[in-house]
Amino acid sequence: MSIYDFNFQAVGMNGQVKSLEEFEGKVVLIVNTASKCGFTYQYEDLQKLYDRYKDKGFVVLGFPSNHFDDQEPGNNEDIKTFCKLNYGVTFPMFEKLHVRDENAHPLFNYLTAVKPFKGFNPFHPSSKLLTSIINEKVPEYLIGDSIKWNFTKFLLDRKGNVIHRFEAMTDTIDMENDIESLL
Repeated sequence: MSIYDFNFQAVGMNGQVKSLEEFEGKVVLIVNTASKCGFTYQYEDLQKLYDRYKDKGFVVLGFPSNHFDDQEPGNNEDIKTFCKLNYGVTFPMFEKLHVRDENAHPLFNYLTAVKPFKGFNPFHPSSKLLTSIINEKVPEYLIGDSIKWNFTKFLLDRKGNVIHRFEAMTDTIDMENDIESLL
């Protein structure tokens, strides 16, 4: 089963409704983002990945969310401007949406059902800190398979099958071999 078996739609930053079927045939990296997160620097490397591989059929899709510690408080225009001015983002960005809990967008419910949470990389220096923050502020976030924090990434093949889930602390360089193997 792939994301193209469903009628998933999202609203782009320009306000237009987009069907995810528009990206069928491409290798897709879906990322929930935030502008005031300790992982926000990943925008720069996501843009570099997009620039490097877009001509080979790769696309990054950014989905801002304010779920985690109020780290995406701005409106859609603020987010769009921030991403463009600070990181030169040109990959498709969508309007802010919910990525977890009862109001989660169906796309994120699907992604997390197909690729459940397997834990944070215990060897990454940010892992203990992030786990501590979540345990202190929202311990219920560690239960189940939902998105745990900003910059969780899902890699899909050209047919829309979810191949990998990468947690927040996974740097883009660590995904590159997986992306290249699908191109």
